[in-house]
Amino acid sequence: MDDLGRLDTPLHRLDARAKALATLAFVAVVASFNRYAVSALVPLALYPISLIALGRLPIRILARKVLAVAPLALVVGAFNPWFDRQPRAALGPWTISGGWVSFASILLRCALTLSAALALVAGTGMHRLCAALARLGMPRAFVTQLWLLYRYLFLISGQAARTHRAARLRGGGRAPRLWVFASLIARLLLRSMDRADAVYRAMQARGFDSEMRALRPTEFRPRDAAFLAICLAFFAAARTWNLSETAGRLLLGSVQ
Repeated sequence: MDDLGRLDTPLHRLDARAKALATLAFVAVVASFNRYAVSALVPLALYPISLIALGRLPIRILARKVLAVAPLALVVGAFNPWFDRQPRAALGPWTISGGWVSFASILLRCALTLSAALALVAGTGMHRLCAALARLGMPRAFVTQLWLLYRYLFLISGQAARTHRAARLRGGGRAPRLWVFASLIARLLLRSMDRADAVYRAMQARGFDSEMRALRPTEFRPRDAAFLAICLAFFAAARTWNLSETAGRLLLGSVQ
């Protein structure tokens, strides 16, 4: 994601504040639909698709990251078909209950919001994004914690992978037992606490004041305002009207 954030594309040249505001508005609009909305959400996929196209981002990498979080959405909506059995739609001879419709809506919302957020990070870079959030007035403590969490999550995951690999090598290639995993997690926690203390002292020695500074600060230009205005207008139209049904009626009318 950091490598993708350093590309030079039309998406990367946009001001990070415009992209952040547009994505926040997108997430709010997606969350505002009722639980049975499916067709009304489909046109909103145009936003993450446009970001991916403007940023020339690899779809396969982003899709893998979305699929990695998909089990969480499956767990959230897995019981809906059992609790909500009221008929809501018909597909030929089959009747679809409200639980299945809401389950599909949860999966679609998850895919839309995650793909938009990933495209935002990949098309901006996490450091520039955090600096933009700070310039938008986000609390300094929140922005600093977000940046540090993103930065050191990779270090902790790398340490965990090395610890697990060492345990497998010492066990002759076999997967560690449950009690061994508990010991590994405890050691990882202690090492993370030691690393956090060392990093804090190093940051203090270098005069870090928790302010996010962009290496290449950008100005909010007319093209950034145009991008934000077009996105907000599209979101408002998608929230006011069901664009899928409108497009279907127009297509059927033209065919007839």
